Amino acid sequence: MPNPHLNTSIRLRDGKMGGYLAKPKSGSGPGVLVIQEIFGVNKVMRDICDSWAAQGYVALSPDIFWRQEEGVDITDQSQDEWNQAFALYKGFDQAKGIDDLKVSLAFLRATAGCTGKVGVTGYCLGGFLTYMMMCHSDAEAGAAYYGVGIDGKLDDAKGLQNPTILHIAEKDGFVPPDTQKKIRDGLKDNPHVTVHGYANDDHAFCRVGGQHYNEASCKLANGRTLDLFKKALA
Repeated sequence: MPNPHLNTSIRLRDGKMGGYLAKPKSGSGPGVLVIQEIFGVNKVMRDICDSWAAQGYVALSPDIFWRQEEGVDITDQSQDEWNQAFALYKGFDQAKGIDDLKVSLAFLRATAGCTGKVGVTGYCLGGFLTYMMMCHSDAEAGAAYYGVGIDGKLDDAKGLQNPTILHIAEKDGFVPPDTQKKIRDGLKDNPHVTVHGYANDDHAFCRVGGQHYNEASCKLANGRTLDLFKKALA
């Protein structure tokens, strides 16, 4: 069943992709592109967009799984949903997905009320894609939460020219310590990248309602992201 909460449509070269768009009460502000986890544009992602809107930003979360299945809206609360999510993750075409996100970035910049400056943020798969967008687009700032796969794309960082935060859960079951070290070592000489580690946290510590949610760590990470966006998107 298509996601009934998707309230906008983004025209692509080869089709149309839905998205969830939230605007501040003022009607205008900088943009934030919110890239989903492997569960689609679900309530967690929509709530994040609404939270950005409440802080004065125009927030958009695109339905990046649309090529496989339109309107995915699942949770992390059952094994069947996890199986569906991992199948979508494995079938996701990263190159086409990044192209879709570049179009989404342009769409958000052109959205009525957006100032034209846009930060990118994302979680898990979306954290990886946030990093890739900062390497391959002109987004003004990025904040990636526990991205999976960044270690395999460290050479791409030569294209990273704007301030970027990586929030790393140091007990992340999907990103073990040796992988985290590879990421830190590979990016340590890039002046645009700041890595924040969360020593006691596992993957998805910022997924409200999730098994590893840590309110204090999430608040700290979100504060760092907000500080970056306030400065870079002003």
